[in-house]
Amino acid sequence: MAYSKYKWALSIRVMVLFFLLLGLAFTVSKLDFNTNLSIAIIITLLMAIIAVFSFLNLYRFIMKRFAEMDDFFESVKYRDFSRWFNETSGSQDIRTLHKGFNEVNKTINAINYEKEAQHLYLQKILELVDTGIIAYNIESGEVLWGNDAFKNILNVPSLKTIHFIKDRKPDLYKIIFENNYAKGDDITINIDNEKVKILISSSVFLIENINYKLIVLQNIEDTLNRNESEAWRKLLSVMTHEIMNSIAPISSLAETLQSKVGLSIQDSDNYPLDMNDLDIGIESIKKRSEGLLKFAKTYRSLNKVTTLNLSKILVGELFDNIKTLMLPSFKEKDTDLIFESENTTLEIEIDTYLIEQVLINLILNAVEACKGVKNPKIIIQAKKTIGGQTVLKITDNGKGIPDEIIDNIFVPFFTTKKTGSGIGLSLCKQIMLLHKGNIQIKSIEHKGTSVSLMF
Repeated sequence: MAYSKYKWALSIRVMVLFFLLLGLAFTVSKLDFNTNLSIAIIITLLMAIIAVFSFLNLYRFIMKRFAEMDDFFESVKYRDFSRWFNETSGSQDIRTLHKGFNEVNKTINAINYEKEAQHLYLQKILELVDTGIIAYNIESGEVLWGNDAFKNILNVPSLKTIHFIKDRKPDLYKIIFENNYAKGDDITINIDNEKVKILISSSVFLIENINYKLIVLQNIEDTLNRNESEAWRKLLSVMTHEIMNSIAPISSLAETLQSKVGLSIQDSDNYPLDMNDLDIGIESIKKRSEGLLKFAKTYRSLNKVTTLNLSKILVGELFDNIKTLMLPSFKEKDTDLIFESENTTLEIEIDTYLIEQVLINLILNAVEACKGVKNPKIIIQAKKTIGGQTVLKITDNGKGIPDEIIDNIFVPFFTTKKTGSGIGLSLCKQIMLLHKGNIQIKSIEHKGTSVSLMF
């Protein structure tokens, strides 16, 4: 729009000047200078003056706009985008031109503000990370930017130039600044007479024909120590959790047997001791203790296990072992534990001790899920599918698993329990994979959960 108005204003002035010059030429050609010399001179001078004024007006019109544009370009040259051009006075095209200049300045100011905000944001992030970062001028050694982590790793004060390190720690300077680590390397450096292992990488970049070097350091000694400590803490937590899961039913069964023996010693007539029950109970304790020992050894090298101690066992016998272990503790929990098998001759080839551990884990999880539920019930079923798979299914009517976490329940150390280790289900899955089987969970929140072990 501004260009259109400017075009019309310029065209009118050019046409006026053209017609004035044309009229002047016509008048000069028609006047009789011999008879009316004075009149001819006056008319000629008058039209010439008007033409000169018209030319000057056109010149000022054009030069004023060039001056405005030159003024704007001058401010751009010196990056003065704070200037405000008057939009309320002058001709309409000048005001429109000023408005355009102001819009450009506002846009550039907004871009600069955004870049500055991003720069500050990035700088704050880099200052907070544990990774040491420094960028410096290769020729002068002047530090362009460096974060606190870099100074802390090398134990140096604030740096204006890297020559400070060169003067005071020449060996460190040679290793860090003179060598190139384009692909990244782990090296050992000496900091205050202590050896520290760090991961280092470097690269060179160009800004305005000046070469800069970027160096990134990470103290992997501390990271390795923290990871090792955390791994040991989790391992101890997991082992304690899994061992307690097995010891609890053993302890409960032993307490029951001890109570029966004690009552029989005091009054054998009214409380006769059933030797068969005693033998079964002791045998269950023996087997579970052996299973616990085997579990500890297996867990220690679970990722290296390639063979299992497989044997065929009747599902009914497997269920009886679990029932003998778990029922005494269930009497106190007021929870129904039901075992169902559609075929009494159904056999399964498994590592009995490990699968018992899986079943104990899943039953205890079901007990936890049934807390606070009316008429809690846990059903353990065994069946053969049409495809020939043997499926052991543990179903409860507990609280269920929320949809937002069900995809994470097999992730090691993921747990929603305050005292849980987050390894139980992960370990169950690993044991099933060792059996070339699978584990699946279906759950409806507030209705219950079913876990299927498929062999």
